[in-house]
Amino acid sequence: MKILKLSFSIFLFLLICISSKVYSEDLPSASEVKSIIIRVNDYWQSGHTPDGRAFWDNAAYHTGNIAAYEVTGINKYLRYSEDWAKKNKWKGATSDNKKEWKYHYGETNDHVLFGDWQICFQTYIDLFNLTIPKDSGKIARAREVMEYEMSTPGKDYWWWADGLYMVMPVMTKLFRVTGDSLYLDKLTEYFQYAKSIMYDQQTGLFYRDAKYVYPKHTSVNGKKDFWARGDGWVFAGLAKVLNDMPENYRHRALFLDVYKKMAISLKEAQQNGGYWTRSILDPAHAPGPETSGTAFYTFGFLWGINHGILSEKKYLPVVTKAWDYLSHTAINNQGRVGYVQPIGERAIPGQVVDQNSTANFGVGAVLLAASEMYRYVKKETQNR
Repeated sequence: MKILKLSFSIFLFLLICISSKVYSEDLPSASEVKSIIIRVNDYWQSGHTPDGRAFWDNAAYHTGNIAAYEVTGINKYLRYSEDWAKKNKWKGATSDNKKEWKYHYGETNDHVLFGDWQICFQTYIDLFNLTIPKDSGKIARAREVMEYEMSTPGKDYWWWADGLYMVMPVMTKLFRVTGDSLYLDKLTEYFQYAKSIMYDQQTGLFYRDAKYVYPKHTSVNGKKDFWARGDGWVFAGLAKVLNDMPENYRHRALFLDVYKKMAISLKEAQQNGGYWTRSILDPAHAPGPETSGTAFYTFGFLWGINHGILSEKKYLPVVTKAWDYLSHTAINNQGRVGYVQPIGERAIPGQVVDQNSTANFGVGAVLLAASEMYRYVKKETQNR
């Protein structure tokens, strides 16, 4: 009997070792991931000066650029974001007249309360935290805008899925800087409103906004139409929020439960090629790979694995397939990121998305995913 028990224990040990070896053989080394980060970011920065406005698309790139700096330590990446922030005077929309501040869609300087003008604050706060000595001027506008917003009775500030990535992490980052729990409480209030108008209880996924809720809107095949990049914004945003939210915050379970349920549905919807299609649950609606959504999901899954929230055994195969797509199909030999759906708000049948389709926010998403992959494989190497 003792021999049988010992034999069974040895069998289990070997099985675990074999499984781990399979996973490790499918993953890149830390140096390989780092080289991809550098190739992608150097390619992008070589063709784009840091003088763009502080609107969402540029700002989304900078969230990835900061992640790239954090894992590579390459100072020119930090300087690139610092130059962009200085050019924009550490502001989003620039109006100083609070009476005219708006929060519905708008690209003019009076749309200060619109989330697409607030995502830049994520990078400003990161720069505040990363550079010595600390300069409170870098986050003065962020605090002014968000504290004014929180003083209003409104709660419907986040009425589109993208906004959850744009602003939720701003709230938790400012909480970390100030210690003011109002940031967390208002984050919860605004998130609950967003969830009430866009969340699908059955799948755990988010419609892009209230216009796309089923059955008012359907895919071409009559299915629920969840836009890949839209849910990518949400999944990545939740990971960033949970990263900065205290473990003992009383509403943390709300965010954690949504994140975990999204992970289940997204895992099931991944295509054999490792990517997600633009309409998540109806691949035939707009067939073919889409990089921005895929990269945001890859980041979100890896963050959960790295923090012990998602099962490595269950979700690492998802990451492995997604990484294979990103590193071998989406990114070319020069570092150009392709297959990024252009700016929009839905999956469009017949729209061409190919290796020549690139965008700043797509590059940012890839840098986020690659940086989190670097953290994973580096940790795995150290644990061997």
